[in-house]
Amino acid sequence: MSTALAEIVSFLDRELRTAAIGDYPGAVNGLQLANSGGISRVVAAVDASLAVIEEVAKDGPALLLVHHGLFWQGAQPLTGPVYRKFKTAMDADLAIYSSHLPLDVHPIWGNNIQLAKAVGLINPQPFFEKKGLHLGLRAEWSGSRGELAERLEAAVGGAVHLCPGGPDRPQSIGIITGGAGGEVAEVAASGIDTFITGEGPHWSYPLAEELGVNLFYAGHYATETFGVKAIAEELSRRFHLDRSFVDRPTGL
Repeated sequence: MSTALAEIVSFLDRELRTAAIGDYPGAVNGLQLANSGGISRVVAAVDASLAVIEEVAKDGPALLLVHHGLFWQGAQPLTGPVYRKFKTAMDADLAIYSSHLPLDVHPIWGNNIQLAKAVGLINPQPFFEKKGLHLGLRAEWSGSRGELAERLEAAVGGAVHLCPGGPDRPQSIGIITGGAGGEVAEVAASGIDTFITGEGPHWSYPLAEELGVNLFYAGHYATETFGVKAIAEELSRRFHLDRSFVDRPTGL
């Protein structure tokens, strides 16, 4: 059984508010590559990399749902690995849909809320507004910093790096998945004592110490696996599609 690609794209565009949420121009949120029109399986991945596309293509036509799409590095000539990426996808009849900030901030399927729930944060609420969009969540925590670290490592499936600049018993937690460590000063100014993100620049660590904030670097890739998995599960349920996830961690 297959579902029309147009029906799935219409659902995603509407529910993710793809047209309404501004983003980095290279994100090109939405359908980036069409296929012949029918979809029977959805595959989630963080990046539309050549390795991911080759893995998905082995099993034939599919909708590949990613967080970082085909145009993340901007416009490039269709030569070398870029050519192979497009040719492999088109030869296998893959459709590719990308969602960056719209998926980060979605209140149900978003990376932020999915990670917050996996960790067990209490009462997550939107925070960190930029241009009318709340990029993160503010929540509460009732345990120790060590217990929070354990829960976070269990959620992302690996070690996290901690700058223990704040209290041993955190209370006000901020979470912005991906590469938001450079926002630590503004996050601290909002009253957050513990900030969870994916990665940040080197200087964010000593700055967090100076500001008296715990800063957890849980991995850019690892913190952004949640949203694509959640939306793939929803598509599978709603449209009766097979689903899978291609794990291609970067270690960052």
